[in-house]
Amino acid sequence: MSNLKINIVGIGCDLQSENEETPRKYAIENLSGGEKDRINWMTKNMPMNKAYVYSSINKNKIESKNLLDQFNNNYIEYRKNWKNQPIASINKKLHGKKFKEKKLSPLCFDIEVASICDLACAFCYRQYVSTPDKIMKKELAFKLIDQASKMSIPSMKFNWRGEPLLNPSLPEIVDYAKQKGILETMINTNATKLDEKMSEKIIKSGLDIMIYSFDGGTKKIYEKMRPGRFTKNNFDDIYKNILNFSKIRKKLNSVFPRTKIQMILTDETRKEQDEYFRLFKDIVDEVSVKQYTERGGNLTDLDKKFDGELKEKKDVLIKEFGGDAVLMKDSKNNIFISNERLPCEQPFQRLLTTYDGKAGMCCYDWGATHTVGYLDKLGYENGEKEYANIKKKAENKQKGFEMMNLEMPKKNNMPEKKVNDLESIWYGEDINKVRKAHIEDNAGSISICKSCPFKETYKWKKIN
Repeated sequence: MSNLKINIVGIGCDLQSENEETPRKYAIENLSGGEKDRINWMTKNMPMNKAYVYSSINKNKIESKNLLDQFNNNYIEYRKNWKNQPIASINKKLHGKKFKEKKLSPLCFDIEVASICDLACAFCYRQYVSTPDKIMKKELAFKLIDQASKMSIPSMKFNWRGEPLLNPSLPEIVDYAKQKGILETMINTNATKLDEKMSEKIIKSGLDIMIYSFDGGTKKIYEKMRPGRFTKNNFDDIYKNILNFSKIRKKLNSVFPRTKIQMILTDETRKEQDEYFRLFKDIVDEVSVKQYTERGGNLTDLDKKFDGELKEKKDVLIKEFGGDAVLMKDSKNNIFISNERLPCEQPFQRLLTTYDGKAGMCCYDWGATHTVGYLDKLGYENGEKEYANIKKKAENKQKGFEMMNLEMPKKNNMPEKKVNDLESIWYGEDINKVRKAHIEDNAGSISICKSCPFKETYKWKKIN
C-alpha cells in the first residue's frame, strides 16, 4: 500500500476574533464580500479602469456612455463565465472541435514576467523543484498581449512562479495590456521591490488588483517564514513598502490597484491572525488568510499539530480510503479526506506561459512539466539546461541556493517543437487531451492531474 498523500487545501470560511466585536471575513479566493462585491467594485470604478480610459479617448459624451456600458457588461459576463464556462463544457462534453466551434476563449492568461524570486519561503515549491532565475523579455510579453487581445481575453495575471516586480518592465507591460483593452490585470507580489518609485509606476500603469504575500503578524515569525535568498528580508522594510504604497495611491487619487494581503496558515502563523489583521486592516482593501496547500514544502515543519493528528489516524485512514487519499484542514482545525476526484475547471478557463514561452494549462504545475505548446522558440531551445543550471547551483550551495534541495521537474508532456500562436495552442490537441480526460472522469490518466492538490477537484468528507 502506498503512503498517504498529505495535503492541506484551503477552503473559504468566516472567522470571528475572540478579541473583537466585529466579525472578520477571511476570503480565500475572491475579493472581500465574494464575487458580488468584486463585480460591484469593478463596475463602480470602471470609468477609472485604464482600458476604458484608453478606449474612450476622443469619444463624445453619448459614445462614452455606450462604451462604459459595454465595458461593464463585458466584465460581468467574464465573471459569470468564470464558473459557467467550465461547468457547461464539462456537462455538455465540449472538447476538440465542439469546444472550438463554441468559440470559448481563455478567460485569463497568466504571463510569467519573472520566474526568479528573491525570497526562500519555507513552504514554497521552489525549495524542492528546480526553477530558472529568469526575466521575460518585454518584446515577448507585448507579442503575447497582442495575441490575448486578438482573442478578446478579458483578464491577465502577470506572474506565476516568480516575483513580478523583479522585472523592471512590468509597469510598461501592464500599461500595454490596458492599451490593448484587457479588462482586468493583476499580480501577486512579496513587496520587497515596492519602493516609492516602483509604487508610483505600478499605480500609473493601470494595474487592477495587487495581492501581497505576507506571512506572520510579528517580525520574528515573518522573517522565519520568508527569509531572503541573497540578502536578509526585513519585516520593517516590507511593512513600510505596503504602508507607503497605500499613501501614494491616495496621493495620486486612485482606487487602482485594489490591494489584498494574504497569509498562509501554519502552526506558527495561525497564532498571529489577530495581530495580522490589526497590522493591515487600515492600509489594504482586504485582509485574507489561506490554508496551506502542499506545493513541495516541508509540511512537518510548517504544521506539526496537523502532522501529529494524521499519524494517529493514518493506518485507519489508509485502510478505509486507500493510499491515494488526500487530506486537508480548514481554519477551524477540521480535517477532511477525499479519494474521489472531480473534473478540473482550469483547462477550460485559463492558459499560462513561462518566461520563455512554454504554454501550460495549470497553475499548480510548478515545474512546467505539462507543456501544451510553445509561444516562443526559446521554450524548446532552452530545453532543460536552465533547470539543470539551477540544480547545479543548489548542489554547490551557491549564495541564494544554499537552502534548496532541488529535483529536476519531470517531463509529463512535451509537444512538437514549433512556435504556435495562443489561439492554436488553446484549441490544440495537447490541451484537448486534458479536457477530454476530465470530461470522461479519467483525470488520473494525466500525470500532472493525478496527484493535484487543487481543492476544487476533490469531493471532501469531514473525519473529525
